[in-house]
Amino acid sequence: MVRNLKLNPHKVGLTVGTMFVIVHTIWGVGIALGFAQTLLDWMMSLHFVQVTHSYSSFNLTSLLTLLVVAAVRGYVGGYILASVWNYWNKK
Repeated sequence: MVRNLKLNPHKVGLTVGTMFVIVHTIWGVGIALGFAQTLLDWMMSLHFVQVTHSYSSFNLTSLLTLLVVAAVRGYVGGYILASVWNYWNKK
C-alpha cells in the first residue's frame, strides 16, 4: 500500500470532473450523430440487460446542463475522495 501519499483535493476534483465531462460529451455527440442507441443497446447486452427505453432527441440546452452537472458531481466526488484518502493516511 502506498503510504504517506498526500493528494491535492482540488487537483483530484478537477481531474475527475474533467473525466466526467469528457465521457458525457462523447455521449452527447453520440446522441447528436445518432449512434448512441446502438452503443446503449450493445453496452446493456454485455450486462445481460434488455433495453426497453430509448433516448430523446438531441437538445443543446440539455447537453450543456448535463455537462455542468457532471463537472460539479465529478469535482465534488474527487474532492471528497482525496480528502478521505488524506484523512486515512495521516501519520
